Amino acid sequence: MPFLVQPSRFIARFVFKAVFAFAPLVVPLFPAVAQSAATATAGSATPALATTTATTTATTTDTTASDAFRRHFVGSSLFMAANFLPNPPSFYQLNYGYRLSPKHAISIEAITWRYTAPLGIPWGPSFGAIEEEYPGSVRGVGLGVVYQRFLWRGFYASAHALPLLQRYADTKGKHIQSGFQLFTTARAGYQRQLFSNHWFIEPSVAFTAWPINTNVPSAFATLDRKWSRYFLFEPGLHFGRRF
Repeated sequence: MPFLVQPSRFIARFVFKAVFAFAPLVVPLFPAVAQSAATATAGSATPALATTTATTTATTTDTTASDAFRRHFVGSSLFMAANFLPNPPSFYQLNYGYRLSPKHAISIEAITWRYTAPLGIPWGPSFGAIEEEYPGSVRGVGLGVVYQRFLWRGFYASAHALPLLQRYADTKGKHIQSGFQLFTTARAGYQRQLFSNHWFIEPSVAFTAWPINTNVPSAFATLDRKWSRYFLFEPGLHFGRRF
């Protein structure tokens, strides 16, 4: 789900600092908690005892695997901390998901944010520039769906579709008009399990696009037309709890 929405130059600085600050979490933090404790030796146990030991070991392994695979999860984005910066985006996100299998997950995400410049401004000198700002702001509120596919050792790819109701306001916060936007995201990242598989954190990078964007005020649309209707290399830093 996806953030950044480019509210200001402060957000851009915050994103890079946050990604580098939390990057060490991708490195394994916790060693394995338990290992097999007993090994049957030939000639020292009867066939019946060996069979019992093998059955018990298999049962224990199955139970451990079942306990480790928690299907439900809730989460959000650590970039909500940007709300404490000057000119905050008022960005809030809440996710609920379900693991269909160890490799497939679906979720819904409730998101709201506020931004003051075109979303298509790329990284560079124009990103966060005052002269590129709207004559007002946009507040988006939406409920989207996500499909997540785990590929290998915690690495994943996901696709997001987020319909947003857009509220356009002038510089004094007075409502101008409302519109609709479909905000889509293709994301690649890594999920790191924490605290006995109960918690996780997901650093990622995304490609975002908004193919549908209706009823935009003319002054806002003039600035939008200067830029693409997509954004490359948007960082993400999600976290959550599995249960």
